[in-house]
Amino acid sequence: MNGAWDVWSACTPACATHAVRRVPATVTARRCAAFAHAVRRALTDGERMADPVRLRTHARALLTALGIRLESPAGALRAAADTRTRETRRGTAPAAGTPAPGGPGTLIVVNHISWLDIPALLAVEPVTLLAKREVGGWPVVGGLARRAGTHFIDRGNPRELPHAIDELTELLASGRSVAVFPQATTWCTGAQGTFRRATFQAAIDAGAPVRPVTLGYTQHGLPSTVAAFCGEDTFASSLRRTLAARGLTIGVTAHPPLSAQDAGHDRRTLAALAGTAVMGGPPRPTRHAPERAPAPQAPLCGTSPHLRAPAQAPHHV
Repeated sequence: MNGAWDVWSACTPACATHAVRRVPATVTARRCAAFAHAVRRALTDGERMADPVRLRTHARALLTALGIRLESPAGALRAAADTRTRETRRGTAPAAGTPAPGGPGTLIVVNHISWLDIPALLAVEPVTLLAKREVGGWPVVGGLARRAGTHFIDRGNPRELPHAIDELTELLASGRSVAVFPQATTWCTGAQGTFRRATFQAAIDAGAPVRPVTLGYTQHGLPSTVAAFCGEDTFASSLRRTLAARGLTIGVTAHPPLSAQDAGHDRRTLAALAGTAVMGGPPRPTRHAPERAPAPQAPLCGTSPHLRAPAQAPHHV
């Protein structure tokens, strides 16, 4: 717990298990090399990566290098006009996070499972992200998030909350679509936790629609927790599991938008409706058990300094 408005999750690294057998070590090694190459290409792109086309390309390249399949319809994160999506396809869109013409942006509310949530979202639509300050220092993902125009907040300081909500309101009112993780921390499945209400006030004040989005992780069609990044897990150990995961797919499902202007939709109601849409009903407790027979893990591909990270604190975003 880093502050008065942090959330504690009961999930631990023991929750992260493979739903099917691992890939051979040779496949893990090939993915490792491909991932390191994709990271170098992304980071050497510098400020040019702020271009939505480049940002999306790099995010997809990282997922492809890890052997991850992304399932999402085009423009899934847009709740209103898709002007920016069309501009992006023509290669004429402004830098990621810049205002789109024609009314307020969309508050995109997403469940939070893994560090892979960020490249998955950026691979679908390079929207602005609202994340905790520590995310900016995460290997690989931090660089992508900064270049995507992410706005970082200090969750350890309760006095920052009103300022963060005011800033979010201004972003939405200016036409930017912003993705947030209202669960405030990571869980090993998408059916746990609750949506905190504060960010929904920004949608009400800006007159912005709310788009609930569900991220789901499967392996060969089976629900999987292998990508979960919870508790005292580290980026290195999470990356090892991901490199060895067979048939990992991230599904991005956009639900019908919610209107912040409907009668009776205060922030409490909006948070409850969005949480139900994203998590498929009331939060349910999940029992966690360690994997029965874990195989020895291959060494982290780890000569690149961009792939090294110290132990992480609980992951509140």
